[in-house]
This record gives sequence, structure tokens and C-alpha cells, in this order.
Amino acid sequence: MVSRRDLFVRSAGALGAAVTATAVSRVAMAALPEPVLQTSATTAPPLLPPNGRPYQPVLTLNGWTLPWRMNQGVKEFHLVAEPVLRELAPGMKAHLWGYNGQSPGPTIEVVEGDRVRIFVTNRLPEHTSVHWHGQRLPNGMDGVSGLTQPAIQPGKTFVYEFEARRPGTFMYHPHADEMTQMAMGMMGLWITHPRGRHPQIDTVDRDFCFLLNAFDIEPGAATPRPSTMLDFNLWCWNSRVFPGIDSLHVRQGDRVRIRVGNLTMTNHPIHLHGHEFSVTGTDGGPVPRSARWPEVTTDIAVGQMRQIEFLADEPGDWAFHCHKSHHTMNAMGHGLPNLIGVDHSGLAQKIRRLVPEYMVMGERGMADMAEMEMPLPDNTLPMMTGQGPFGGVEMGGMFSILKVRKDQKPGDYSDPGWYAQPKGSRAFEWSGAPLPTPARFAAEGGQSMPRQQAAPAASNGPTELRARKPQGGGHGGHSGHSGH
Repeated sequence: MVSRRDLFVRSAGALGAAVTATAVSRVAMAALPEPVLQTSATTAPPLLPPNGRPYQPVLTLNGWTLPWRMNQGVKEFHLVAEPVLRELAPGMKAHLWGYNGQSPGPTIEVVEGDRVRIFVTNRLPEHTSVHWHGQRLPNGMDGVSGLTQPAIQPGKTFVYEFEARRPGTFMYHPHADEMTQMAMGMMGLWITHPRGRHPQIDTVDRDFCFLLNAFDIEPGAATPRPSTMLDFNLWCWNSRVFPGIDSLHVRQGDRVRIRVGNLTMTNHPIHLHGHEFSVTGTDGGPVPRSARWPEVTTDIAVGQMRQIEFLADEPGDWAFHCHKSHHTMNAMGHGLPNLIGVDHSGLAQKIRRLVPEYMVMGERGMADMAEMEMPLPDNTLPMMTGQGPFGGVEMGGMFSILKVRKDQKPGDYSDPGWYAQPKGSRAFEWSGAPLPTPARFAAEGGQSMPRQQAAPAASNGPTELRARKPQGGGHGGHSGHSGH
């Protein structure tokens, strides 16, 4: 983290005019809190509260928590909206917009009942505002430019002040030129911890949080296209994609909470392997215990928060991902022809006479993509990648790993490496007698409502389909990888 006090001297000078839009006294505004910036994309350790009410801090995946100062009993933060350079994964960086040097911005952590004052300095080339998503607050602090406040013009600083009235997991994002500013990465998490024991909120050993976001960045480019609505090609957790997303490390027996917010433009069924969990909270607050049920997947709709909790009682390396398969891919193209099962080796030979390095892909599925390691344009990522202990993981996008270890030392949650599976507990190749001819059902069911349209002409006969299957144990009939 670095500080740039000098950078904001001029902003402080412009503060006077902005303050008139708030109810904050000039005495309390004697000086701006020094902004704290972060340039690293690695997961920062939890920020233990140095003052104010005590709480157990969260761990922001590939993110950090914004420090604050206490000023006459008010917890003061300083957000700086600005262009940032974010590494989405090793090998690819993007020109985004964010807060305090990163996208998403830093997590803001407060305690129920805290009086909070947030200074927002605009270093963007256009006006902005900040909406405190899910908060109960005075209307004039809701951050909708044009509706509840004037927009924050470039170079200006506005002040938001309200009480954190209820515990829970919330978000913040612009409510000015949203399409552009959110597509460029402007968002952040807000955690309000309970003040003391809460009947619906348990104490946990590990408390993770991250935001779901997405970008459309052409291979070779570095700036997202903000006009995209659904066909994004980089699906992120906290503006990181696999293999750039840090894994989640816990001790066996830990009680774990994961808070996830969705600021993309589609829903995400978030799925955890090896454990069942309960949804214990939304952005509406804690879920009553009587309304919880076990799940292994929870769908998080656009603009929603979900808070899940589980007992990490199964050791291993467990996949944790969005269950929309396109969302676990990187930089994938759309509208590609489907070549699965199509024998086009003859066509490939003809094309290679003109383009010697021409290769066919997709004939056997897309796993070839992970094996071929084709040259990529600058500043992009393979569609599927990642090496595990047993080979290619063939993932991208919204994918990470929950690592549960019995021997993780107390207070040490560093990466334990790959899990050593007990002997005899791994799936294995069958080496016994050849498989018998598979039994097939003779007949079952029937059409209860016959079609009204005429059947195809008898002269055409029924359509016969034949499935092309690999011969033997290898990939018979294929001279090698072929692509297009």
C-alpha cells in the first residue's frame, strides 16, 4: 500500500464547494484522511481493527480492506475513483477504472452502529457518484447522481456520512454512467459486522468475500468494451480469472463463511465440491435459522449478495466455481461452428497446402485447446488452462479451489500445496476383464400425443445417424491435432 498525500492537495482545495452538498460540519472536515492505495493483486491478510469497536475481519480474495481513521467518534474512509492497471491473471493486464489503485476497490469494514464518513475523490475523466448498495441511510446519501445528489465532477471530492444500521454484506458502485463505469470495474464490498453477539450470526474461523464481475476485452487489447451486455469473455472474481484467483485455505474443522456479491449482468450458480452449505445471509440481512436448508449450489442473481457457511470437515482440494460452463472459460469466442464428430481431415490436408501450419480443432471436443498451447495474441489468456497434480485442469474464469487441511497450523493459512490423497482413495483405471456388451432397454414409454404434421415422405426414408467413436485406446483415425 502506498499513500499519495501530495496528489490530493488540489482535491482538498476543491473540497469546500463539495462540502456544501452534505451535512458534515467544516470543523470535522478540517483535513482529508490520507488516501491509502494498493497496487498488488494478491490477497492481503485481514486488517485487524486498530481502534473502534472490535470485530473479526474478513479476508477479501485477491483484494484488501481500506484502513480508516477515527475523528471525534466517526470512522472516516477516503475512496479515490481513478483509472487503474489490474492484472487479471499472470500474462494479462487490463486498463480498468476502480478505487484506490485497484478494481474492485477496497473492502470497507465497519461495525453495526458505527457512524461512518466516506470521502470520495473523483480522479476519473468523467463525473461519478457512489451508491451504497443495500444500506439503510438518508436519501441524500444514496449516491444516485441527478436524483439524490449532483454528480461528483472530475477533480472534486464529496462526502457521504451515515450510520451503519444493520449487520450484513453489502456492495458499493457508481450510480452515474453505470454501464461504462461498472463495465470498467468500479465496485467494492462493504461488510457491517454485528455489534456483539447476534442471534442469527455465528462466529466463524474463516470469513472470505469477493465480487463477481465480468469484462469483454478483445485478445491483444487491454481496455474492456463497456457496450457489451451478455457476451463477456472474461468472468472474474474480484477482477481476477483462473488461474489468477487465489485458493481458499482452511483447517479441517473450521467453520467457514464465504460472502459473494454479483455485479455482472447475469446470474451465477456458485457450486462447492465436497461439502454442503447453508445460505445464512443476503443483502437483506441474516437468514433466520428456521429458513435455512442445505445446498451445494446457490444461484446469485444480478445485484444480489449471498452469504454461505459450512463446516470444512472433508480434507482435500475441492473445486469451487460458477456452474455456467462458459463462465469457467477465458477469452472464448462466440458463434464458432460446431465440428464435434465431423471428419474434416481431408479438408485440413487441402488447406495445409496453402497454409502449412493450419490445424483443425473441435473435432474431438475442446480439450485440445488446453493441450496444444497455440501461440496467443499479446495480452490475453488461454480459453482453458491450469495444471493440477494430475494434469491439465482445463478451466478459466470463475474457478478456484478450497483447500482443507488437517495439519494447517493455527494462524498459518498459507498455501499448503496439493493434497496428498490417502492410498486407495483415488479413482483409477479399470484393468480387469473386458467389459461385457452393454445391456439396452428394449422398449419403454410411448408418445401420448401423436403429431399432427405429416410424416416425412416415405421415399426419403428415416434419417440414419451414426456416431463416430475413437478406435482402440487411443485416438485412432486422427493423424494428430488439427485446428482452424
